[in-house]
Amino acid sequence: MKLGVMTVILGHKPAEDAFRYLSSLKVETLEIGAGGYPGTAHLHPKTFLSDSGAAASYKEMLKRYNLEISALSTHANHVHPQQEIRDKAHDDFINTCKVAEKLGVDTVVTFSGCPGDHPGAKYSNWVTCLWPEDFSNILEYQWNEVLIPYWQSAVKKAANFGVTRIALEMHPGFCVYNPQTLLKLRSAAGDAIGANFDPSHLFWQGIKPAEAVKALKGAIYHFHAKDTNLNLANINVNGVLDTSASSSLLDRSWAFRTVGYGHDHIEWKNVVSALAAAGYDRSISIEHEDPLMSAAEGLEKAIAFLQELIIKEKP
Repeated sequence: MKLGVMTVILGHKPAEDAFRYLSSLKVETLEIGAGGYPGTAHLHPKTFLSDSGAAASYKEMLKRYNLEISALSTHANHVHPQQEIRDKAHDDFINTCKVAEKLGVDTVVTFSGCPGDHPGAKYSNWVTCLWPEDFSNILEYQWNEVLIPYWQSAVKKAANFGVTRIALEMHPGFCVYNPQTLLKLRSAAGDAIGANFDPSHLFWQGIKPAEAVKALKGAIYHFHAKDTNLNLANINVNGVLDTSASSSLLDRSWAFRTVGYGHDHIEWKNVVSALAAAGYDRSISIEHEDPLMSAAEGLEKAIAFLQELIIKEKP
């Protein structure tokens, strides 16, 4: 396994400054935003694709700092009910795949997306139960008429650019949010669909990440190192579904934290060991969304924490 960072956290720095800094911290791989929610701070696909020398220059910069790209990210809602948003997400995805081909990257990280509840809807509708019957009808429409056809097509288009690993982040609010839904879409759209495994989105759902890793053996294409603190006092009163402001930390049921500030070494050692046992030997990519720490502090603490845990060599 290799220690990596999702560079969005350093979006305020020019690419070379960010890469130099990460290299000094012994980071080995980079996950770079190329559209969608991560943005394009360190790689602008349209500019990149219009410059015949861009790929060579980018590769040389990476080599200079002994870094490699683990994945390009373009998290977005590819099946949003509003066409303008949907089209932008798709264009970003295709452009990211084109850039990936030029850089020799086979993995693109994104979301599955979530449609509306009917063809004329304006907003997404995330269904979490089957009853009343309206909800089961919505799921039938979303999966069979929108989600599966989109990803069946997108997989083929991505393959044209050498992207054979589409790593969907299992994220509540979208149709793929746990191992069961990831495997359902993978079964329908093919093995190019896999998981960007981010424990932080699983912890608060009550999922044990180490067990989820086992269930996804062979289908984990990328990994985010991010933690979640569970406030049991609030969970005991209001449960885990929480739409309160992320800044209201004392009142929330859960909050994203830097690794080690939600769960201890034992929990994370179990996750890393499960990854190794499942055959995952790629990047452990740090994503920072800790509301209590600056980018630098959160990143450096995460690096120190993970350097002791990552399994570097197979027997």
